[in-house]
Amino acid sequence: MNQFLYRLNAIANDTNRYLKKKFLKKNNQYYLTKPMQYSVFSGGKRFRSTIIVNTGKIFNLNYKKLIIIGAAVECIHSYSLIHDDLPAMDNDNFRRGFPATHKKFNEYTAILAGNSLLTLAFEILSSKDLKLSSKIKNELIKTIAIYSGFSGLAGGQYLDLKNENKKISRKKIINIQINKTGKLFAFCCECIAIIQNLSFKKRENLKKLGIDIGLLFQLSDDLIDYKGHKKVVGKSTKKDKARNKPTLVNFIGYKKTLNFANNLKKKINKKIKNYGMKSQELQKSVEFILDRKF
Repeated sequence: MNQFLYRLNAIANDTNRYLKKKFLKKNNQYYLTKPMQYSVFSGGKRFRSTIIVNTGKIFNLNYKKLIIIGAAVECIHSYSLIHDDLPAMDNDNFRRGFPATHKKFNEYTAILAGNSLLTLAFEILSSKDLKLSSKIKNELIKTIAIYSGFSGLAGGQYLDLKNENKKISRKKIINIQINKTGKLFAFCCECIAIIQNLSFKKRENLKKLGIDIGLLFQLSDDLIDYKGHKKVVGKSTKKDKARNKPTLVNFIGYKKTLNFANNLKKKINKKIKNYGMKSQELQKSVEFILDRKF
């Protein structure tokens, strides 16, 4: 695990290095770059970048290209966290142990900084830095746009908020979590198929693998919220129960959710092993998900 953590940190550092260079090219007269950087460099693990790199490793893809794609995904993830913390949504005052963006600045600045990080992701994917054909870039942008919008991340967040304090089925809860978290992870795996121009079936397999990884990640977040400590997690915990969020922990309890997550992890690892020896780093990524404390 220590070796995996070293690798995780290395990918995070390389992702941050690319993003810092990107921001250096921006004109400092644009005030929104300050809250954008505050959010995107707030100490995240860059786990989504790690999934991209470790999936790409199976197909011997260029590391620098994967880091650039990872940077775009991390911009979208940061945008979603800024908006997630807003009073109109989950109303969190802290993120990763620091004041949430709307508390550090103000609400309208946080909203606009989040919007700007979303568009920066598309700027990164369409830039000359990413040495891919226009056709592949267009497909990457189209796919991540679909997974970030009303039929993906944004739609999942809407349903998550709409269904607070409501009794809904387990199937609907899982569907919410697939959209709000799983779809971005789907892109992390599926983007490799796009770059490689793999068949529809192989692309679908990678997409489904990413969705399962994302669902496992969300289940882990829910378990951490239930049992984690604020000082370790870096934000308020036990809020899902207080707000009666549509989570499996609230629906079937902690122990059954943990059992469900472990079975899902076994299913994911079985899929990953089919990709051979070069999939070991991706397997370690999946093992890390349920081991993490924040």
